[in-house]
Amino acid sequence: MSRWADSSVSAIAAGFLAVLVSLAGPLAIFYQAAQAGQMSNEMFASWVWGISLGAAVAGIFLSWSLKAPVITAWSAPGTALLIPLFPALSIHEAVGAYLTAALLLLAIGLSGGFERLMSHVPKGVASGMMAGILLPFGLNAFKGMGALPLLVGGMLIAYLLCKRCWPRYSVVLLLVAGIAIAMLTGQTHFDGVHLQMVRPQFITPAWSWASTFSLALPLVLTTLSGQYLPGMAILKSAGYDVPVRRIVVVNSLASLVTAFTGGITIAIAAITAAMCTGRDAHEDPARRYVAGIANGAFYLLAGLCGGSVVMLFAALPRELIVALAGLALLGPITVNLTQIVTAPEREAAVLTFLATASGMTFLGLGSAFWGILIGMVAHRVLRPATAA
Repeated sequence: MSRWADSSVSAIAAGFLAVLVSLAGPLAIFYQAAQAGQMSNEMFASWVWGISLGAAVAGIFLSWSLKAPVITAWSAPGTALLIPLFPALSIHEAVGAYLTAALLLLAIGLSGGFERLMSHVPKGVASGMMAGILLPFGLNAFKGMGALPLLVGGMLIAYLLCKRCWPRYSVVLLLVAGIAIAMLTGQTHFDGVHLQMVRPQFITPAWSWASTFSLALPLVLTTLSGQYLPGMAILKSAGYDVPVRRIVVVNSLASLVTAFTGGITIAIAAITAAMCTGRDAHEDPARRYVAGIANGAFYLLAGLCGGSVVMLFAALPRELIVALAGLALLGPITVNLTQIVTAPEREAAVLTFLATASGMTFLGLGSAFWGILIGMVAHRVLRPATAA
């Protein structure tokens, strides 16, 4: 009963917003991969069912058991690996690679290796990486001003008013205001939306050396560096000392099951997690875990009605989603920038921030990985000079 008493409109809204951003952003990459692989709409719907159900079950269980807002999602950077591999790579080989990656991540989780790595990352460096990841979302919130000035400008005014008068419900009120402005300006297309349930399709896996080295192993690296590293940094910076081992193990088990429907690796979320771990979700950190449960519940709904949900979000203008995400992340951006400035390892934190925000890629690994690596090296090099 205490769990029900902990629920709040702001936490549920934060969970919904996290799903909204996931379906409006990373799902587009997944759709590109399906097109590259020449998949049918039914097969793509099965993929959506798999990733949504996997994220729902893992997120609800972890948030409920750990009493922390553990936001789960599919591996967005891993999904990008699929696009250049299709159609030469068959869907059966892709599923085999998903299973291989899930087993490798399960072994890493059981060994506790990633947990030991996280313990050596200074808080300032972790904050620098997070600020670098979140900064482009904040900047992109204003880029739609040129195309849809009434929508983006109206949402900015609504955000300021809601933050001033009703700060706890500012995000959900901003969503309502954005949809209202979009409807009044004729930017929505709800007439093509209808109820469409998903029938998951079982896909027989196939293994090959090519799929293992071109997809499975890179998928493990990108999931660890692009999802778990920033995701755990978000939880850590928000004050949640949760066991990394359990999170990796639960997500890996969910990945093993959902792989057979075409669902790619389930992992902890990074960007959307920041929406559920801050004060906008709830003033009391001990009650923010409700946002994680709500996030899983909305994922469950999205999985069962995958086709309808995709059509619903497609009916909203992209500028609305981008502005909503950027303004909702203003709090986490502020917190992480503050921690960079006040950190003992300030120069290393700033280097991490700049490298991560640059969006650089090298050797197939993204800026989050290189940002944290550069920051750790800088911390080690500069620490003796600072101490002296």
